[in-house]
Amino acid sequence: MVPDRQKVEQGRRHGGPSTPRLKESIVERVCKLACVAALIVMLAVIGVDILTRSIFNFSFEISDELGGYMLVVITFVSLPVCQINNSFHHVELLQSRLSPFARAISHVIFDVLSLTFCVLLLWQLARFELSSFRFHDRAPTYLATPLWIPQIAMMLGAAALCFSVARTLAADIARMRASGTTTERASEP
Repeated sequence: MVPDRQKVEQGRRHGGPSTPRLKESIVERVCKLACVAALIVMLAVIGVDILTRSIFNFSFEISDELGGYMLVVITFVSLPVCQINNSFHHVELLQSRLSPFARAISHVIFDVLSLTFCVLLLWQLARFELSSFRFHDRAPTYLATPLWIPQIAMMLGAAALCFSVARTLAADIARMRASGTTTERASEP
């Protein structure tokens, strides 16, 4: 027996059919474009290195380093895009059994905890960034890249994630209030 398509689609969305996705802000759009640019740069650098190794038996010896930096950019800068698009894993076992109001409360609690973690992460990444900048740390590689350059992507990604989680928190608080008023109206005689 094949499950109804609408129920399958409903089960894929976090919070069920009453939880609309947030619209991407300029921050998330810039992050998405930065991820696309980093992926293109990574593909170009690795492609050129493969081509020069196979045809000319020569390597620029920077593809590993630049590929790693682009991977860091993609990893951290994609976090706010994933947050807004509900792309992170969700545990639906308990959520599906809660009332809409209790589900909204659990979302708010999770968002507060997530925002707290993101702010702490941003604080530590900012300290890490300042330390690398102050001590002029450089990568022990052919390019000798100042480490604050790739590390800034980590800090900017965490800052954008804080912004996106705060937006999600505000939307979940609004949903909780709306759900609470609906519950109060339904319980009146």
